Amino acid sequence: MHNAVWITIFLVVVLFLNIVAVEIFGEAEFWFASIKFLTIMGLIILGFVIMLGGSPNDQGRLGFRYWKNPGAFKPYIVGGSAGNFLAYWTAFVRAGFAFIVSPELIALSAGETIAPRRNIPKAAGRFVYRLAVFYGFGSFIIGVIVPSDDPRLLSPSSNATASPFVIGIQRAGIAGLQHVINAAVLTSAWSAGNAFLFSGSRVLYGMALNKEAPKFFAKTTKNGVPWTAVLATWAVGFLAYLNVSSSGAQVFTWFSNISTISGFIAWIVVMITYLRFRRAMEFNNMLSELPYRTKFQPYMTYFTLFIVSLLTLTNGFQVFTKSRWNVADFLAAYITLPIFLALYLGHKIYFKTPLFIHTQHIDVMSGKREMDELCKHDISGAPVPKNMLQRIWFWIA
Repeated sequence: MHNAVWITIFLVVVLFLNIVAVEIFGEAEFWFASIKFLTIMGLIILGFVIMLGGSPNDQGRLGFRYWKNPGAFKPYIVGGSAGNFLAYWTAFVRAGFAFIVSPELIALSAGETIAPRRNIPKAAGRFVYRLAVFYGFGSFIIGVIVPSDDPRLLSPSSNATASPFVIGIQRAGIAGLQHVINAAVLTSAWSAGNAFLFSGSRVLYGMALNKEAPKFFAKTTKNGVPWTAVLATWAVGFLAYLNVSSSGAQVFTWFSNISTISGFIAWIVVMITYLRFRRAMEFNNMLSELPYRTKFQPYMTYFTLFIVSLLTLTNGFQVFTKSRWNVADFLAAYITLPIFLALYLGHKIYFKTPLFIHTQHIDVMSGKREMDELCKHDISGAPVPKNMLQRIWFWIA
């Protein structure tokens, strides 16, 4: 099927799920997440089976065979330990694309969540463990069932046949399972589109309410869905049609890189905002009133701020190495930085607002009374599991 057909189907589905009602969005995300959860857990379990010698072919017990030959690390740009580190750092930067919007989506959905003071801490607290299981074990399994020199890993095609899970399964002699993974990839793509459209439209809607964007984007339906912001954000998805041509696919790769760095910059802003917010809460003796507080703060935020800032500044280091200079790649890696600074400083200059607000002037009270009133009506409490299966499912969901 032509790529344009799939792109159109994706765009129409995510628009429908976001424009009709937020309840449909939440229900769809639940089922999409359930499919992703069952798929990744099944692949992790299958990967351990293959690793321990349970595959139908004669490759035997894999163990850590591929970590020895061709090796756990594949040097990048240069050889030796320096090449291994550069390979790791490149993977570290590019993995950020998979995380963009994932953590902040929890906070963005707080305004449309039932019992936010009960459910948001629950979702935020379990997010780290889900990352450790899904991303950590997923990456581990890929590393033990697929050698780094398998030619299919470098396939120019963008379909699921190039998925390392599919490659590992095919190497083990298991037939037919790639179709299941194809279906899971499709639902995951829809889920990602759902999350991005939801978060992007709510940010635009919030900016319109704060008079930082045209008032037109603050219009809502009778169900409270910001339809103008949804349509404006959704329209950016037309850039996906760049994948119709081979040259357009390269441009699409640049956009992917730009979106990753934009996400890093957003995280930097979020962390600086949190540090300022925390100081204001301490100044007003209100820190203990927060319904959810993470451990090792603010030190963990300072450490993460340093790491993400370093990733942002070094994400395009390849273009500075010998014979790898490319203007297009350089712009894709760093054009977001001057654009952000121009928008931020331009806003400050135009509206004549200070770069930073003094701690004693930071508003930490707006909305608190309304939220207190809202939470008084949360009398149902958290659902009580009736059996072990429900206990496990409630923890996952």
